[in-house]
Parts: sequence; structure tokens; C-alpha cells
Amino acid sequence: MSMDLDGWRSRIDALNSKLVDLLNERARCALEIAAFKSKNNLPVLDPIREQQVLDKVAQHNGGPLTDEALQGIFRCIMAEHRKLEEEA
Repeated sequence: MSMDLDGWRSRIDALNSKLVDLLNERARCALEIAAFKSKNNLPVLDPIREQQVLDKVAQHNGGPLTDEALQGIFRCIMAEHRKLEEEA
């Protein structure tokens, strides 16, 4: 794919918009999980589940980002969504 700098930046902008939409969709799911956990007296933090998510991220990874890089990103995502759950 041959693009100029503006073309690549436009593609990045479009992907960023999709990422924002997906992160907010994931956050809405986290809020639903928070409601379920609250109703069932379950703790917000589930370290086993978080490790499963990180393992699946690594298994799905096809690069060029390293497993460690993606897992770091997902740790941040999960931490922010956990904050939403705690505030819910």
C-alpha cells in the first residue's frame, strides 16, 4: 500500500476512532459486569480472569507489537475499566 504521509495519518485517525468506539463498548460491558458482581457480592478484581485475558491477548498476537507490549496496553485498559466498575 503506497500512501503519502497525510494518507497514513488519515488511516491512523480512522483507526483511532475505531479504537475509541471499541474501548467504550468494552467499558459498557465492564459496567454490566460491575452490576452483576455487585448484585452477587463478588469482588471487582478477579486476578485469574485478568491473567486469562492477558494470555488470550498473547495467543492472538500476530505482531509487530510484542506480547509484552500488548499485555501492557491491556493492563492499562483493564485498570481503567476496573475503576469504572469500582465507581459503579
